[in-house]
Amino acid sequence: MSKPTIGFIGLGLMGGAMVGRLQDLGYDVTVLGNRDRTYLDAAIARGAVEAENAKAVAEASDIVMLCMGTSDHVESRMRGDQGVIAGLRKGATVVDFGTSLPGSSRALAAEVGAAGGSFLDAPLGRTPSHAKDGLLNIMASGDKAAFDAVEPVLKDLGENVFHLGAVGSGHTIKLINNFFGMTVANAMAEAFAMADVAGVDRAQLYDVMAAGPLHSGMMDFVKAYGVDKDPTMLAFAIKNAAKDVGYYARMADDAGVDSMMSKGTLTALNKARDSGQGEEMVSQMVDFYANHFKG
Repeated sequence: MSKPTIGFIGLGLMGGAMVGRLQDLGYDVTVLGNRDRTYLDAAIARGAVEAENAKAVAEASDIVMLCMGTSDHVESRMRGDQGVIAGLRKGATVVDFGTSLPGSSRALAAEVGAAGGSFLDAPLGRTPSHAKDGLLNIMASGDKAAFDAVEPVLKDLGENVFHLGAVGSGHTIKLINNFFGMTVANAMAEAFAMADVAGVDRAQLYDVMAAGPLHSGMMDFVKAYGVDKDPTMLAFAIKNAAKDVGYYARMADDAGVDSMMSKGTLTALNKARDSGQGEEMVSQMVDFYANHFKG
């Protein structure tokens, strides 16, 4: 059986790795990139076709995949005369791999359905290095029949592929997941900075904490920078963490509840971003807290 044709919009670090994986497996890919052409040009060099706009991507594709930074970015590529919906094939499926607002996903799903297609929100877990080898965690939700149809492709990209229910459920779970992860990371970053203030050794603090039930992968990621000065173990920028926790807080507001725990994490991430650390990795929040304590 021939493979479905793939359209991919958003070839950043993660999207570029995903397209490389698809090309490794012999998929025909039509691409539309960002201002940085690094991964776009690499895909084209391997045979991908560059589209003029998102409508042209959709016209060429059985499955349209988006991996973009914000809900606004996704909506801008989906709507309008040159958007995905305008060029969507009947029966095609749109998959949003980014981390978007659940309400936005539900609205887009209705518009895609009216155009004769299906929409899945399918945010990702793990890193671009996992994407390269097809080992992502994929949190998909939406119409089950549409999910079943594209599941073989998703399994080529992910080691753990979940169907989580109605559209928007994937993004809801991803936002809760990222709120928890970024809160743990910030707590560990502050703990290392507090060790400096209190005059105890960061490595010894880590050894004690990691010997008990507090030990986690996120703790290790922050320790990689806080102790070993390697920020690459957690390849997730502070600006992106601020966006995701901000979306979590907005989701809580939309639900009519007050999220207490997210406030400290979001305040710290926003301040670090606004002070010039936005492009740095989340583990480098250790420096933010150290500077904060110094006044």
